[in-house]
Amino acid sequence: MSAYAYSPAPARPGWFARALNWLDERGPISWIAVMVGSFIFAGPLGLVVLGFILITGRFGKGCRRTHARRACGFDIHASRVTGNSAFDAYKAETLTRLEREQDEFEAFLGRLREARDKAEFDQYMDERAHAAAEQPETEPTEQPKAPGAY
Repeated sequence: MSAYAYSPAPARPGWFARALNWLDERGPISWIAVMVGSFIFAGPLGLVVLGFILITGRFGKGCRRTHARRACGFDIHASRVTGNSAFDAYKAETLTRLEREQDEFEAFLGRLREARDKAEFDQYMDERAHAAAEQPETEPTEQPKAPGAY
């Protein structure tokens, strides 16, 4: 008897999952082409494809990252159980930590962009106020006309 647990090889995904992965690998343009083609050939099918794209968020930022990992096979290997519980726990903890660090880094980049934008805006407003202070106040050159004069 072996000390290793038997885990069958992951089954090959069905034709629908393979088609979705194939489209995801080619990017949003492929989804647009499928949607336009389905509208041309069958209008209601086009609505179904459009609804599927919107519901699954195929054009969304977070979903794009998830689909890129799935397309390269990362999710298949990351979720596969090896039979070694210590290693599986370490792997799950490491993946969780890496995802948390990635989210923290993306939040940091967002704060960095906001700070840069605020600094640029403040500089623009200071330059504008400085230019307005240097510009002399001009009196209107045209004298108001008397009522009834043309």
